[in-house]
Amino acid sequence: MGNSMASIDSILEERGTTYGAFEGISAISQTLKDTLRHGMQSNCSDDMTEALEMICHKVARIINGDPNHLDSWMDIAGYATLVARRLESEHRDK
Repeated sequence: MGNSMASIDSILEERGTTYGAFEGISAISQTLKDTLRHGMQSNCSDDMTEALEMICHKVARIINGDPNHLDSWMDIAGYATLVARRLESEHRDK
């Protein structure tokens, strides 16, 4: 168990260096998600809502931490692409 906790501590330290303090990310992310929920249209599907919330989280990491961390930008593109692919497939099947 000792090695496991050391591993978790190592991961948390690395993430903190890249993304900043978790409390900061949380505050920004929750503010973005609150704004999203207040403006969200009821016809957003579950995958759209989840993608938008994950994008908010990734944006919070960028704002709070290292804005040059490529993975954060790629993750945002990935979530948007998942929804876009589903929509593209649905439009193609009509």
